Amino acid sequence: MSEALFEITKAATFDAAHRLPDGPEGSPYTRLHGHSFRVEASVRGPAAPPVGWVADLASLDAALKAVAAELDHTLLNDHAGLQSPTLEAICLLFAERLKPAFPGLSRIRVSRPTIGESCALAVD
Repeated sequence: MSEALFEITKAATFDAAHRLPDGPEGSPYTRLHGHSFRVEASVRGPAAPPVGWVADLASLDAALKAVAAELDHTLLNDHAGLQSPTLEAICLLFAERLKPAFPGLSRIRVSRPTIGESCALAVD
């Protein structure tokens, strides 16, 4: 049997405003509006010794919440890389920020639960 691979996931939330400056002309996306966001980060790998875990869930939780806190109650367009703050761009931002500390980062999922929208990024 091959080595078992596991995937652990933590989630955080934040609320922020944004607008899509290059959205379709006349669409509501181009106007300033806000959402409640939920972001999930998953790390994949074997259960490594000596502890027997993929990664420290508390460390993943703290890192994820730190990035979410930077975005919370801000205008997303004001953040580097989020000049057009689509769900895709937000996924990329979280991946770029978390990957150095979590080399096994495998997936970022950002959703707007109140309107049933989400985007997932498979991380290499």
